[in-house]
Amino acid sequence: MWLHASCLLEFNIPVATPFLLMLRPRSGYQQWVGREQYVLSPSVSAVEFTDPFGNLCQRLVAPAGPFSIQTSVDIEAADASDSAPGAHFVPVEQLPDETLPFLLPSRYCESDRFTQMTSSIVEGRAPGYDQCSAIVEYIRNTIQYAPGEGQEIISACEVNEKSLAVCRDMAHLGIACCRAISIPARMVVGYLETLEPMDLHAWFEAYVGGRWYTFDPTQDNLQGGRVAIAYGRDAADVAIYSQFGDPVDLLRMEVSVERMSAPSY
Repeated sequence: MWLHASCLLEFNIPVATPFLLMLRPRSGYQQWVGREQYVLSPSVSAVEFTDPFGNLCQRLVAPAGPFSIQTSVDIEAADASDSAPGAHFVPVEQLPDETLPFLLPSRYCESDRFTQMTSSIVEGRAPGYDQCSAIVEYIRNTIQYAPGEGQEIISACEVNEKSLAVCRDMAHLGIACCRAISIPARMVVGYLETLEPMDLHAWFEAYVGGRWYTFDPTQDNLQGGRVAIAYGRDAADVAIYSQFGDPVDLLRMEVSVERMSAPSY
């Protein structure tokens, strides 16, 4: 399917402020960028670079006063994310080098503290994809997805003590549990066509069966087009914007995802 996705951020900037942005999806597995637009108002110069995880990032200094960032993209995405029950566990010694950072504990995913709990959760499940499914079932059964409930980023250990959580927090818990049983897992931030209420979304991917697969504790199924914007070890790596220095006011954020006819560029 073809999707038109957009994100508008409007700020009030007290003083000139350096920003690091991560708002441009890239073509890759299961998504292809047809056309995109990136508008800064007022217009300022920006420098783009690729971070260690392959994300397209932009650096700029926002001037004092009103400042907005408007991005949009026409992108071809799969109708649903792939699933592969029974996909095998990949032994650590056989993992590709690029997956290894996603095996280790990180700031918000303290996987070294979840070994015993996760072993209990996945007991009786075939190593690999089926263990990841058991982890997702545990999260869905113990924590209620509550959009807008958590503004502060919390770690997997803190999430595990709550009954309500946002998508980012539930992804942190899933990632920590997967890593605890030596399955590489990474956070993904992007768009989900079927998300209600509409917003930017977070889920996780686990490396089993020789490739990355999508897991989303907030959704009952894997239907709906997904557009990945950024990948990382946890939320610290995938912030859509980071500002440095004095605080700034985010006045408005609007996200839209709509199906569109196949373009004829």
